[in-house]
Amino acid sequence: MFQIEINPYTLLFKQPAGTSRGVYTEHKVWYVVFRDVEDESHSGIGECAPLHDLSCDYGPHYAETLSSFCKITEEKQRVDTELLRHYPSILFGLETAMRRYQRRTWQLWDTPFSRGEEGVAINGLVWMGDHAAMTEQIQSLLSRGFRCIKLKIGATGFDRELDLLRFIRSRYTVKEVTLRVDANGNFEYRDVMDKLRQLAELDIHSIEQPIPAGLRQEMAGLCASTPLPIALDEELIGINNPIEKKKLLETIRPQYIILKPSLHGGINGCAEWIGLAGELNIGWWITSALESNIGLNSIAQWCATFNNPLPQGLGTGTLYANNIPMPLEIRGDRLWFNPEEGSKQLIL
Repeated sequence: MFQIEINPYTLLFKQPAGTSRGVYTEHKVWYVVFRDVEDESHSGIGECAPLHDLSCDYGPHYAETLSSFCKITEEKQRVDTELLRHYPSILFGLETAMRRYQRRTWQLWDTPFSRGEEGVAINGLVWMGDHAAMTEQIQSLLSRGFRCIKLKIGATGFDRELDLLRFIRSRYTVKEVTLRVDANGNFEYRDVMDKLRQLAELDIHSIEQPIPAGLRQEMAGLCASTPLPIALDEELIGINNPIEKKKLLETIRPQYIILKPSLHGGINGCAEWIGLAGELNIGWWITSALESNIGLNSIAQWCATFNNPLPQGLGTGTLYANNIPMPLEIRGDRLWFNPEEGSKQLIL
């Protein structure tokens, strides 16, 4: 039998992280700890890490909502995924804490990744900034061995961003470096097709969310005629019912969807998305969403259960000055897990 503790924590960025929605300097998260009432050393930790400007389940009373669901989970002694369907960040924290509690190790699934035999291919992320800062980030990633780079675009001026992409492509062919871009819905529909054509000339792998979420028919039209693959991200947020998920995918027919458990339904909800995408021949990859290393480990462990050859969007928590230590490390362009450290218990 377990009880649940809730530990709020504020993650501090080493440097401000710029997106088209603004700049992050800190990120408040809540760690949920399942602790056995008879053996305190037997515990499981999960992370609830909503984003205040994106998460469908975030609001001024988030802490109270989390507390009430933790009490229900204690009473039932299980995580009710259906009850939590519309609270993805809470579901993610509770379902991964339960898995850690049951497995008694950070090796949450038995895979070559969790055994330290294989790494998961990941993309390097370039945050928004001025031309010099973004160029420095790119050069650093390339020197460290990354061969898939994702750039946040849409806030510093499209012409400047296009120049930066041309700079990269003039030095590295598509065989040498894969380029992904993420517009975070920042392009206007009236001129988005022209921008897509210019990006396509640079052999861009894909663009995430070129126009704002909610313009379903417009997005469907873009996906049907786009010169480069489109990936949905924000479009999936708040779509938590399986019937609604299927309807969205059948209507828009994107080339890819990008799945973030904290935003898109927890592990359970993202598994539904993957199943539906498979039925419609839609590609996908998995991405973390500014979680600390606790949440990142859960996502990476689950991600490794799939044989998806595409680079995944799994950051390593190097953004934070006060991250929680976890047996994860980057070697080249792959994320690795150290199983020798994975059996150790983390005390919060």
